[in-house]
Amino acid sequence: MESREAWWQLIEEARAWVAGAGVEEVTGAATRLLADRGVGEIVAAQRELWSLMAESYRSPLWAAAYLINGGCSDDGFDYFRGWLILQGREMFERVVAEPDTLARLPAVQAAARRREDLAGEEALGIAWRAYLAATGEELPPGSFSVRYPELDQAWNFDFDDLGEMRRRLPRLTALYAGEERQASV
Repeated sequence: MESREAWWQLIEEARAWVAGAGVEEVTGAATRLLADRGVGEIVAAQRELWSLMAESYRSPLWAAAYLINGGCSDDGFDYFRGWLILQGREMFERVVAEPDTLARLPAVQAAARRREDLAGEEALGIAWRAYLAATGEELPPGSFSVRYPELDQAWNFDFDDLGEMRRRLPRLTALYAGEERQASV
């Protein structure tokens, strides 16, 4: 089985194992499931995770994360994408293709109401922790490398510019910066 398919199967198994649970529980389940597999699969999972991180390294998604989390540093964007990956393949692919669809997701709507950030830093260490659990050692140096693509310069604007954000991410801006939210501040 190709490593992309194996990665998504791992995430779906973990999500099913801890149905309805949060990021930490899904991460823990994925780590335990992966640790029971061969060392080669663990290393392949690490490579696949970072391949997905590179694939999702896009300016429109960063702008969406900025709105949702009230700002978004480099590390914050990594953690947001970790959260997104833990949501499963269908959501990941849909959101990477069209970040404004995040506004339709119940988890995002609930986070907006509670004013909670969406982050999954723990997700970035699934394979690392699985390898440690399986072998007692850290992943070997050079187990993976990541090369992020250039960001889209058409999105090189101040993400605090709500007019521009409304134009580009109208549903998310309405959810996170609309009159109903501003009135409650």
